[in-house]
Amino acid sequence: MELSWPRDIGEARRQQKELARSLPPDEPLGDYATVGGLDVSYSKGLGLVFACLVVLERGGGLIEEVLGTAPLDFPYVPGLLSYREGPACCAAWNKLKRRPDVLICDGQGRAHPRRLGLATHLGLVFGIPTIGVGKSRLIGEYDEPGSRKGERSELLDPADGGTLGCVLRSRDNVKPLFVSVGARITLKDAVAVVLEQLDRYRLPEPQRLADRRVTELRKAAEERD
Repeated sequence: MELSWPRDIGEARRQQKELARSLPPDEPLGDYATVGGLDVSYSKGLGLVFACLVVLERGGGLIEEVLGTAPLDFPYVPGLLSYREGPACCAAWNKLKRRPDVLICDGQGRAHPRRLGLATHLGLVFGIPTIGVGKSRLIGEYDEPGSRKGERSELLDPADGGTLGCVLRSRDNVKPLFVSVGARITLKDAVAVVLEQLDRYRLPEPQRLADRRVTELRKAAEERD
């Protein structure tokens, strides 16, 4: 899907509401061979957003890594991060030779005030199953999950009690992750993918690798400038 990226805050909010009404239904993921990870870093000095997208084999081998950049021209507004980060993510996506079967995004999916976090927005644009994995909560209420890896609780909408996502303990005795559907996947399958991609760290491996590499690549660009 081709989408514009409004630079006006009001127009961005209006577009979010329209897109949320057009979301495709959740569907089972089925078998998959590759999984992607996506993360973003900002350089105020260069005035750029850097996005790194990695594609791994389901078993963990790296297939591809690409970097995309875009101007840092949208203000920091909670709930509108896809308009700040999305153009750089699309620039990275357009460089890929091997597109993943499912993509883990560093950010929210449906666990968002207008049900359109970065993972959901990009799921519409890219046309593939996407998963939002947030390091912190944007909205919702939950009971603290147990302290052991794999324990979880529901993230609930305070307005109607509906399920927004899952609060997942990804390692023993660390802060939980906030997992939600991006697009074209069920919450059950989204959680299963995240669990399968966990190794020794708090973040699932594709997301962790993208997080590490985008920071390295941004710093290298700043040093060259």
